[in-house]
Amino acid sequence: MADLQLKSLRKAFDDVVILPGVDLSVRDGEFLVFVGPSGCGKSTLLRCIAGLEDITSGELYIGGERVNDVPPAKRGIAMVFQSYALYPHMTVAENMAFGLRLAGYSKDEMRAAVQRAAQVLQIEHLLERKPKALSGGQRQRVAIGRAIVRKPGVFLFDEPLSNLDAALRVQMRVELSRLHQELKTTMIYVTHDQVEAMTLAHRIVVLNAGRIEQVGTPMALYHRPVNRFVAGFIGSPRMNFIAGTLVGVNDGRSAGLARIALADGSSVAVDADVSSLQPGVAVTVGLRPEHVDASAQPSPDALRAHVQLAEHLGDITYLHVTLTGATQSGATDAMTIRTAPENPLKTGDTAYLSFPPQRGFLFDEQGRTLFSSSPQDTPDGDKR
Repeated sequence: MADLQLKSLRKAFDDVVILPGVDLSVRDGEFLVFVGPSGCGKSTLLRCIAGLEDITSGELYIGGERVNDVPPAKRGIAMVFQSYALYPHMTVAENMAFGLRLAGYSKDEMRAAVQRAAQVLQIEHLLERKPKALSGGQRQRVAIGRAIVRKPGVFLFDEPLSNLDAALRVQMRVELSRLHQELKTTMIYVTHDQVEAMTLAHRIVVLNAGRIEQVGTPMALYHRPVNRFVAGFIGSPRMNFIAGTLVGVNDGRSAGLARIALADGSSVAVDADVSSLQPGVAVTVGLRPEHVDASAQPSPDALRAHVQLAEHLGDITYLHVTLTGATQSGATDAMTIRTAPENPLKTGDTAYLSFPPQRGFLFDEQGRTLFSSSPQDTPDGDKR
């Protein structure tokens, strides 16, 4: 096992800067996930760690050793790619042992290493098959097994599940989590799927345009995103955003809460510290789909919306709604609400939306989160 230290790590291709300078510490035995939109630099950062890309400037340490100029094969890492990259003419056992054979291991050593890895991955019955006789999930297990036999200090995964169907992705997430618990090895995992990030990671690194926006546990990022980018990326479905104008605080109806006027003339209250802002400035209200109540009956301060689609999934219903006149620059009038399957609202109905002020988020014009001055306890023990 090994820890990693990235100090002002920079990567540029000629004049195009991909990573302007990354500082990050990865703990020994940690499962760390890089997440972000396509083109944010997460795979490039992983390839720099692996040694597949040269570092333009900065320093990279693995297990306390500076490895900027160390070849990939000598860094004590193993990488699993999106493509399985298995040799079609070799059996599973031969594919898994190939790296060991190149390194000069004996047949007995290779056989023992392959058998141990196959037991961990539960693929002993597949060792004599060729890749063409395997399913996608089985091929990915073999690719992981090829990495395990090398006993690396760090595993690097570059979107390894993106070629699998939905059911197999869920199954492989469980397998990867179990594998980490058994091996207790440092793992760094790249994905654009925030569901994978939330379910697998000890900590998540949210990247945007090559820069780290926030690092934290999945629930810390969910409850206390530092800005609108993180808030919109973490959570499924994504957070809803509504543009508004700060009216003020202590308006008589919501003592201690910020009052936000919306474009349609309605207003909402959000528990946020707006002491640094002046009334009249533009702000954005953020609402997670699971924190909004949708009713067919009007109520005080409820937002009026039109149900464009009621999506019934059996155990849950998603209401896709639009607010009347709420569109402004930087926000949208379209919202997604997660509700109980018994909710009577259907496509074409008028819905009245409300939410507890403590469940709302507020962002300033620069997209920074305006947290409550007195954080509330959340169900998982974090502070909101």
